[in-house]
Amino acid sequence: MDSYRQMMAFIWAHEHGSFSAAARAHDLTPSAMSKLIGRLENRLGIRLIQRGARQLTLTEEGVAYLKSARNVVAAMNEADSLAEAFPIQLSGALKIRTMPTFARHQILPWLPEFLNQYPLLSIDFELNAVYQDDFDRGVDIAIYGGMLPSSSRIAAKIGESEWITCASPAYLKKQGIPQHPQELVNHRCFHFNFSSSWNNWDFVENNQSFIVPVKPIASFSQGDFLRDLALRGEGVIRLADYHIGDDIRQGRLVPILRDFKSNITEPQYVIYAYRKLQSPRIRAFIDFLQDKLKQSPWRIDA
Repeated sequence: MDSYRQMMAFIWAHEHGSFSAAARAHDLTPSAMSKLIGRLENRLGIRLIQRGARQLTLTEEGVAYLKSARNVVAAMNEADSLAEAFPIQLSGALKIRTMPTFARHQILPWLPEFLNQYPLLSIDFELNAVYQDDFDRGVDIAIYGGMLPSSSRIAAKIGESEWITCASPAYLKKQGIPQHPQELVNHRCFHFNFSSSWNNWDFVENNQSFIVPVKPIASFSQGDFLRDLALRGEGVIRLADYHIGDDIRQGRLVPILRDFKSNITEPQYVIYAYRKLQSPRIRAFIDFLQDKLKQSPWRIDA
C-alpha cells in the first residue's frame, strides 16, 4: 500500500506542478508529500525529480516512470470496471466536472429521471467554468467545450454551441435595437470576469471578422448572473445557446445583430479517461446524456 501511495504522490506532484500544491489538494503536508516521493526514489534507486529547479521538473527516468505509473493507474481502473460489470444494478459514485451553466440547463432538468432509473448511484458535481484534467484525482467525467489541451483522454463530441448576443424585449424597447455591432459600445453590456474567448464579441461584415471591444458595466464568474441581469432588462449579454436557448424560444431574450453573426461555433465534449473496459456507471451516464441531447437539442435556428 505504501508503494501505491508513493507512486500516487509522484503523479500528483507532477499534475499539480509542486509538492505544496499537490499536498493541499490531497490533504497532506508538503513534508509528507516530499517524504513519500523520497522513499519512492530510494526504493527505485533513481532520481525522478530535478532538485533545485524553480518549477518541478522530471528527470529522464522520471518521465519514463510517470508513463508506467499512469499505466498502472489505468490498469487498476480497468480492474474496477470489470468488477462493476457483474452486478445487475449499477451502484457506486460518479464524480462529474463541468460548467455551472451547462449543469443547470442541460443536466439538471433530467437528472432526477436518471437517479430514479439508477437508485444505487450517487453523483458528485464539481462545477467550474474552466476545464482542468482532474481524472487522477477521482473525476470520472468532464463536460467542456472549445480547444482542449492535448492529452491521452477520450473526448466524444456531443454538439456544437453558438454564442448569441441578445437582450430582453424591455431593454430593447427602452434603449433601442443596435443596428451595427459598433453601437454596442454605447449600450449597457455584461460579460465574464476571467480571461476567456467567451468575452470576444466577434462579428462578421463583408466577409471580414472583427471583435467589438465592449466595456462591461459589471462582470461575473457565473453566466447565470449575466442571464439574470439580461432577463431583468438591465443590458446586453453574449451567452451560449445551450444556456439561453429556452429564453430565446420563449421570447424572454431576443437575439440581435444576426446579420453580422459569426459562423464560428464551439464544439462541446464529454471527456473521460479510458476507452477500454469503461465503468458501466460512466457509460450509463454518457448514454443517458447523449439520448437526452438528441431528444432536446440546444441549437437555435435564429
